[in-house]
Amino acid sequence: MAYFTPGELVAKATDAALLRSHTSVRNTLILAFLAGAYIALGGLLAVMVGGGMPGVAAENPGLQKWVMGAVFPLGLILCVIGGADLFTGNTAYFVPPLLSRRMPLSALLKNWSLVYAGNFVGSLFVAYLLAFQTGLLAASPWLESVTGIAEAKTSASFFTVFAKGIGANWLVALAVWLAFAAQDVSGKILAIWFPVMAFVAMGFEHSVANMFFIPVAIFYGADVTWGSFLLDNLLPATLGNIVGGSLLTGLLYGLVYGKG
Repeated sequence: MAYFTPGELVAKATDAALLRSHTSVRNTLILAFLAGAYIALGGLLAVMVGGGMPGVAAENPGLQKWVMGAVFPLGLILCVIGGADLFTGNTAYFVPPLLSRRMPLSALLKNWSLVYAGNFVGSLFVAYLLAFQTGLLAASPWLESVTGIAEAKTSASFFTVFAKGIGANWLVALAVWLAFAAQDVSGKILAIWFPVMAFVAMGFEHSVANMFFIPVAIFYGADVTWGSFLLDNLLPATLGNIVGGSLLTGLLYGLVYGKG
């Protein structure tokens, strides 16, 4: 199976970031909307499958977590193969061109801001229209599953969510990174699947995924407020995601291979 070397991979990531930085605002928002929706679809699938097996969760919680992790990668596969703009992936591959001074900081911040907003809208679209208005999660055990997920995510401390955010996007950014290395569709899917499955199974915090998980639970009446969602989860998860993607992936690989 052909793949690019780490040095070539950094060059590919740099080229992709430069291309994205020159995309129009309209197209960036469209691609970001799609990415948010795709991640939400992966989250909805994970809840439908993993949340529908409470007996397994009670007897073998590790297996239930693995099942949720096994199906959630649908979202990132759609983003990478279909072509969409995901904030958490962009935190990584926008850093090497910044280090090599081929991209100004303003271009990075502009892209991150637009993509974050578009991801939020896309996630809410799926949460409200496809997951709430359809009533897919209204019955037991899915209702208890999704509300329990949201309540757990908003009850952890700021630092705990921040640390879990680092872990989540270190793995998600590596999934995007490895997908750049693969030269065929099957290789890209395989490269994406393992890291994404791992972060979900380990219970880490992905900001864009949480733009689906927590709002849909709020729509279904979970004991969670919008303020708690934004301040207790989304803010620390996003900050952790930036560290995991930009520093632990983009920066370190850019420092080693960026001049190659």
